[in-house]
Amino acid sequence: MFTSTSPCLVLAALPLLASALTSGFGSSAAVVRRHVEIARHAREQNATLERRATYTLEDKFAGESFFNGWSYWDFGDPTHGQVNYLAQDEAVKANLTYIDGNGAAVIAVDDYTPLGPGQPRNSVRISTNKVYNQGLFIMDVVKMPHGCSVWPAWWTVGPNWPNGGEIDIVEGVHEQATNQMTLHTGSGCSTDTTPSAPTTPAFTSRLLGTTCASSNANNDGCAFSDNNPNSYGHNLNSINGGVFAMLWDNTGIKIWHFARGAIPGDISSFHPQPTSWGSPAAFWATSSCSSSHFNNHQMVIDTTLCGDWAGASYGSAGCPGTCAEAVQNPANFKYAKWVINYIATYNIS
Repeated sequence: MFTSTSPCLVLAALPLLASALTSGFGSSAAVVRRHVEIARHAREQNATLERRATYTLEDKFAGESFFNGWSYWDFGDPTHGQVNYLAQDEAVKANLTYIDGNGAAVIAVDDYTPLGPGQPRNSVRISTNKVYNQGLFIMDVVKMPHGCSVWPAWWTVGPNWPNGGEIDIVEGVHEQATNQMTLHTGSGCSTDTTPSAPTTPAFTSRLLGTTCASSNANNDGCAFSDNNPNSYGHNLNSINGGVFAMLWDNTGIKIWHFARGAIPGDISSFHPQPTSWGSPAAFWATSSCSSSHFNNHQMVIDTTLCGDWAGASYGSAGCPGTCAEAVQNPANFKYAKWVINYIATYNIS
């Protein structure tokens, strides 16, 4: 959990900016050169501060103790999905949460019970008992849910939604091609499309929207769509998964994805060094979205069905029949399973 009060990076550029404003440039070319110098200096200061960061393992959810420290949500789905979230004892009895023979945690949707029209299907949603304020969050996932009507997510969320913020690290619906990463906040947060960053490009994914402010009436948020075809669903699973990492610090929020064969050694050794990972898939800089929009976050893993997103998009997703009809057939949920090697969280100092 990051608690230092390092000065905002933009302060490092202020002396240069002040000089630029008082030196009386003789030409527009000089002004341009000076602005380039200011931006370069800010990027260098940004990189220097990131290199100084130390990441210390705080929590590791893995093996037989994976589910320790999580609570099972057994209420209605806030996103109006056609699911029945089970309490822990019910989920274990229904074989929807367990540790497999390889020591990985499995979080599944019921794939064996035929249902009648309108009946909800049993599923699982878990959230950490602990709350986090900044940090590095890493999931090593072998398989993730996918399929028509299926809406899985690994995310973090604060209190009094959307004012405490929400960070969607892994999310999608149906047989979506790539991962979608999204922020949801109260008013006053947007995506800086040209942020100062120590890497070029600042992010590698396709920008979907820049307004992060969300409400029950408009819940799109500010999103990126990963360009990597192995970042979601069937394609991710076919290569034995990979790693997703989310860094939340004083520079903003960044998300990376690494396929199984490309996981950095420092991640595997539990000594992560994000400055060595290259450009993130997504980056929301504090220049246009203050860290005050995010506080006291719990991690959440869930799989809902239909609902606000998967239900609304079902007809355009190339899926047969209706979303409600898909929920009735257990065969549609053969691949609606999370298989997770571990989740690790790190303090930043």
